[in-house]
Amino acid sequence: MRFDELRELQAPLKDRYRERPEEAVVTLRAEGELSRGIACRVDTGRALVEAGLHPAAGGDGSQACTGDMLLEALAACAGVTLRAVATAFGVEVRGGVVVAEGDLDFRGTLGVSKDAPVGFREIRMHITVDCDADPEVLEKIVDVTERYCVVLQTLKRPPELSVALRDASG
Repeated sequence: MRFDELRELQAPLKDRYRERPEEAVVTLRAEGELSRGIACRVDTGRALVEAGLHPAAGGDGSQACTGDMLLEALAACAGVTLRAVATAFGVEVRGGVVVAEGDLDFRGTLGVSKDAPVGFREIRMHITVDCDADPEVLEKIVDVTERYCVVLQTLKRPPELSVALRDASG
């Protein structure tokens, strides 16, 4: 996609959101169905994914690990955002790789140690881009990508989160 095509595609949306900001707020939703064993099925809209325990928590590795899914979402979001930003900068990206990796101490989630965090201790992202942009321009593209990547910003600045139990009978 070229910059003018992207601008043409997004311009009416940007105008509408400037005029009516409430229309820019969209609720995204994911639903997981508790499966047999220790598993949960999630319909991604494109495929059905069954998540289960990571081998470090007792799983056999045959099901998706939710930690991997989080990192996959981060890498995918950063990749899509980078492509859009590069397009807006008029830079043709021939290819590249976005790697998201994170360190988990499974003592936390298994309740072995109260000192071990439950969740990622650290997440790192490495981006390699094949393009002809000057290093300064490419650095700016990566900076803007970081600023507008939804998953990255959500992880950096967690939103208010609530958990509610609902009655299964009704």
